[in-house]
Amino acid sequence: MARPQRDLTSGPIGKTLLLFALPTLGSSVLQSINGSINAIWIGQLLGERALAATTNAGLVMFLLVSAVFGFGMAATILIGQAMGRRDIDGVRRVVGTAHGLFAILSLLVVAAGWMTAPAILTALRTPVDAYPLALSYLRVIFIAMPTSFLAVLLSMVLRGAGDSMTPLKFMALGSLIDVLLNPVLIRGMGPIPALGIAGSATATFIANTVSFAALLAYVYRRDLVVRLRGAEWRYLIPDPALLWPIVTKGVPMGLQMLVATGSALAMIGLVNGYGTTTTAAYGAASQLWTYIQMPAMSVGAAVSAMVAQNIGAGRWDRVARITRSGLLLNLAMTAALIVAVAVLDRAALGLFLGSDAGSIDLAAHINIIGSASFLLFGVSMVLSATVRANGAVVGPLLILAVALFPIRLGLAYALQPSWGADAIWWSFPAGSAASMVMTIAYYRYGSWRKGQLLPAVEGEEHAKAATEPTAKQMPVG
Repeated sequence: MARPQRDLTSGPIGKTLLLFALPTLGSSVLQSINGSINAIWIGQLLGERALAATTNAGLVMFLLVSAVFGFGMAATILIGQAMGRRDIDGVRRVVGTAHGLFAILSLLVVAAGWMTAPAILTALRTPVDAYPLALSYLRVIFIAMPTSFLAVLLSMVLRGAGDSMTPLKFMALGSLIDVLLNPVLIRGMGPIPALGIAGSATATFIANTVSFAALLAYVYRRDLVVRLRGAEWRYLIPDPALLWPIVTKGVPMGLQMLVATGSALAMIGLVNGYGTTTTAAYGAASQLWTYIQMPAMSVGAAVSAMVAQNIGAGRWDRVARITRSGLLLNLAMTAALIVAVAVLDRAALGLFLGSDAGSIDLAAHINIIGSASFLLFGVSMVLSATVRANGAVVGPLLILAVALFPIRLGLAYALQPSWGADAIWWSFPAGSAASMVMTIAYYRYGSWRKGQLLPAVEGEEHAKAATEPTAKQMPVG
């Protein structure tokens, strides 16, 4: 019999949130370590130009993922609220519609990305010596996107259903495969040819495919709540009644990611103007920032899932306490990471930049200025996660757009003539501070609590009659 999902609607809030958030944090740690080790392999085996290429290519990839990721976030909210109502058939209907939608969108994104990648890299002012490497890397990554999208979605819906441990296990499997294959495919070994930077992308493709296939097999072997059987397979045909909330809630959440990515693309355009050395230094500092922002991302995801289930269960008395616990947990974890990174930054940056003292000095300077902004960023993340769990998605989108464009980018452009590249680095804490102030005001005084629950599935009784039984019990804690 399958292990029960964690019940997020009862019990001590702080402990439940921590235990649910830790595996999500572990997944983020593994993902970041995976990316960092791959960056180390690329930097050490292929050099600074290749590292600069992956920095630019990574932003393009994130831009394309952002186009569909909001739909997965919306589906997770629907699933969380259905779990709070103890509506297992509703969970499976959302799972089916979301996966059917993602399968279609992933193919469209791959086609669009393949055709527009050269134009985007050119628009980013990717350094001429890094351009061919960035394009080569992207071409392979695009092929890997369908399985990557579906694997991410399946992990998200499992967390929405209250299971954060299973995604961690299979993230570990994929990360291990990716890390081991990277040097083999970059340099070649025995009959395996040296593929250069394309080898790194190929390793990611193989790892993601194997991880997704193994996760899917595990879901069915353990008969987890998100699996589909028998007549439930028809749920893979997107249901218009479910597509409406997924699209209307998912588009603004996807736009949030696109706004963030658009700001990052504009930033990398400014950074590229200072040459390959500055781009590589910024890329290395960004690797450290992925670790610093992990608590905010992980605690925010846990808060969102927990609040959604409690709203679905009608437990509004627990929502504010969940939010407070999330804020305290995030601040403590983020502050600890900022201190640790400040102490170890030069040694860590050397892993990406080799022995180039000039690049390391610049990257350390960037990190000192930018890292503290993630304390403020974390407050915004947790509060936004709470309001989004009730379907309020437009307010956080507008706040983010104002903080990143007229404030962050505006300051970067306005101060650049007198401050030089420092204007870019100081714009990060300025934008985060503005976002935090606006998000606190929206959480305290906005109308997000008055929104209706995302709709329950129509025709539920008819659907339940055709649903395959599950060996898994309802959530019991």
